[in-house]
Amino acid sequence: MWALRSLLRAAAGRTMSQGPARRQRPPKDPLRHLRTREKRGQSWEPGGPNTVYLQVVAAGGRDAGAALYVFSEYNRYLFNCGEGVQRLMQEHKLKVARLDNIFLTRMHWYNVGGLCGMILTLKETGLPKCVLSGPPQLEKYLEAIKVFSGPLKGIDLAVRPHSAPEYKDETMTVFQIPIHSEYKGEQSCRDHQPAQRPERPLGRLSPKQPSDSGSTENEQHFPDGVSQKMDGRDPSLVVAFVCKLHVKKGNFLVLKAKELGLPVGTAAIAPIIAAVKDGKSVTFEGREILPEEICTPPDPGLAFVVVECPDEGFIQPICENAVFKRYQGKADAPVALVVHLAPESVLLDSRYQQWMERFGPDTQHLILNENCASVHNLRSHKIQTQLNLIHPDIFPPLADLRHKGEGATSRVPAVRAECLLKYQLRPRREWQRDAILTCNPDEFTAEALELPDFQESIQESRKSVQDGPAPAEKRSQYPEIVFLGTGSAIPMKIRNVSSTLVNISSDRSLLLDCGEGTLGQLCRHYGDEVDRVLGTLAAVFVSHLHADHHTGLLNILLQRERALASLGKPLHPLLVVAPTQLRAWLQQYHDQCQEILHHINLIPAKCLQKTAEVSSPIVEKLISSLLEMCDLEKFQTCLVRHCRHAFGCALVHASGWKVVYSGDTMPCDALVQMGKDATLLIHEATLEDGLEEEAVEKTHSTTSQAIAVGMQMNAKFIMLNHFSQRYAKIPLFSPDFNNRVGIAFDHMKVCFGDFPTVPKLIPPLKALFAGDLEEMEERREKRELRLLRAALLSRESPQKRVPRDEPPSPQSKKARAQ
Repeated sequence: MWALRSLLRAAAGRTMSQGPARRQRPPKDPLRHLRTREKRGQSWEPGGPNTVYLQVVAAGGRDAGAALYVFSEYNRYLFNCGEGVQRLMQEHKLKVARLDNIFLTRMHWYNVGGLCGMILTLKETGLPKCVLSGPPQLEKYLEAIKVFSGPLKGIDLAVRPHSAPEYKDETMTVFQIPIHSEYKGEQSCRDHQPAQRPERPLGRLSPKQPSDSGSTENEQHFPDGVSQKMDGRDPSLVVAFVCKLHVKKGNFLVLKAKELGLPVGTAAIAPIIAAVKDGKSVTFEGREILPEEICTPPDPGLAFVVVECPDEGFIQPICENAVFKRYQGKADAPVALVVHLAPESVLLDSRYQQWMERFGPDTQHLILNENCASVHNLRSHKIQTQLNLIHPDIFPPLADLRHKGEGATSRVPAVRAECLLKYQLRPRREWQRDAILTCNPDEFTAEALELPDFQESIQESRKSVQDGPAPAEKRSQYPEIVFLGTGSAIPMKIRNVSSTLVNISSDRSLLLDCGEGTLGQLCRHYGDEVDRVLGTLAAVFVSHLHADHHTGLLNILLQRERALASLGKPLHPLLVVAPTQLRAWLQQYHDQCQEILHHINLIPAKCLQKTAEVSSPIVEKLISSLLEMCDLEKFQTCLVRHCRHAFGCALVHASGWKVVYSGDTMPCDALVQMGKDATLLIHEATLEDGLEEEAVEKTHSTTSQAIAVGMQMNAKFIMLNHFSQRYAKIPLFSPDFNNRVGIAFDHMKVCFGDFPTVPKLIPPLKALFAGDLEEMEERREKRELRLLRAALLSRESPQKRVPRDEPPSPQSKKARAQ
């Protein structure tokens, strides 16, 4: 079969450029709602939607942040977009492609950490325009992300600052309310923790450097004691939103109208319907008809409020705000719901409680913070529970994320957020809990155990492990490799984007890449131990500047500061080995959005290449510190075949082991040379065999190509990761798989002693995911048949183009000869 497939690919490869043999069905338009809106034209009048609800995307936990999704049949809105929000929306089928408004309550990574990835996804879906509302730094944020995203062509990104007039669309009118903290300066809003200044690092460094990378490539640019000039930053500002629904006109009662003898079903009824819906009386055949006789009452223009109060410094300004006072008590627009993004310290404050009470007993309150107990990534829990049946140590169960503390009691109707909890504003005001997630491990286990051959394959793999040769040396726990993200491009429900934790010892670790949501993955893997793990983190290696490899870095930096404070340890800058181009992004974000540079000491990745000459004494000291802290003899990098400034790395420990990480790359000779005789190679395998042309186009590797690289470097073991999200659960296997190859899953944990075991887990993995493998095989066979048809038709097509009543041309003779 493999030989046949190779022949098919060879035959079809020469004709792929001629396109498929049969007519393709046109793709489904993901933006149908926009086309409909365009047909309605710009002359719409607010008539009010029939259905409106708010839904919790992320309940405020440390692993997921706080975010709200608002739905109407006309519009979709998102309030805040922290890391992991896009992944949750994808998992729970909240359509990203329909977001045309995103509201941000403050410029903090907690709220905007997922925005860059969300914008790139919106661009790919073809959404023509998205409006961002909130802090004025949003424009600078968009400029900053272009450092790694490139020009954001194809999508019109508009920023509506808080000083702009109210926004109005088919669903509602939105008023922005700026609130300034009593605490001015940089200590406001810093993760609700006292500000720590870092220890003095290994040298006094300049706060700013030229953006040109010519003469300063070997210099370290991020110091302790960075400039305190605020520039565009304003951490003392949050923006609240008052959203007022348009009044929905009443429904015309057809049967009542017929009873009164009105001309129902004729053209004469139209002005009557329009008048009574506007609340006007009509006269018909000398009789006055009141609107309430033939029309239901209008639905009032309810309002809801979204307010963030990050710390006590914002309480008094919120309580004294004149706009809020207009919506309290006997307000023209009754407030149905107030959403509070606030820690327990704020909710316990008597001033804030009194402010909540002033909205009255008919107003509901929704609280989002770290005390909200909720499961968010249900599919991760399900897959991990089932994998745990195969090997409980290599696939450990995820940590229980439920918060054990009691929240503040409230004298108003208050509800704690849970993922997918809804509050419906129309057609009827009510809480809806039917979509809330429940995590039932017993159910997941029972489902797996019912699969054909699954239990038998587990027993056989365990017996195979027991019958295998005894290890030559005593098993050591370290180094321990924890795969936090094994997917490519965008975060998805089963595989998050790139990140791998290497626990070098019990008190020292480093990260290989740091894609969006890495902090959330750490929380789900370690639970209450996450602060301890963050406290052991010595360095982060960023392979290149694609968003799926580095946009989790800032959250790690900020949460590491919090972790060190909780452990009673001083803050010292984290060593970050990365392309020098990362500097521009970090510098712009620091200057315009949020202070972060005191967290980092940057080592340019090019300075760790084999032949690099390091001219900066500061960088030399940082490299020495890196090697000493991690007990490494060598930390080496090499350029790989992906985008510009893409690197792989090799870690050589003092005890002799060697771990090589490819980053994203096509097969690369430089990586082979650097990784000679590696103990472990972690290599990307984005695509399946047979997609070599696509792999070249996207500068990635296929499964067999990745295995071949490991064989060429004589790696003792090869772990494949960075799979395309088309292989969400498991990749397709190639005939090159052997007893030196394993496939990585999110939350998989391996040490060197597990190498003989990992390949023996493949049979139960195939049994667990048999249905998915069968579907992928069918897709592959259909693709290969299409290629074969295209190859055959391309050979026949020159003959078909020759008319029967004309002699063949010299060109057609030549074509037949070929």
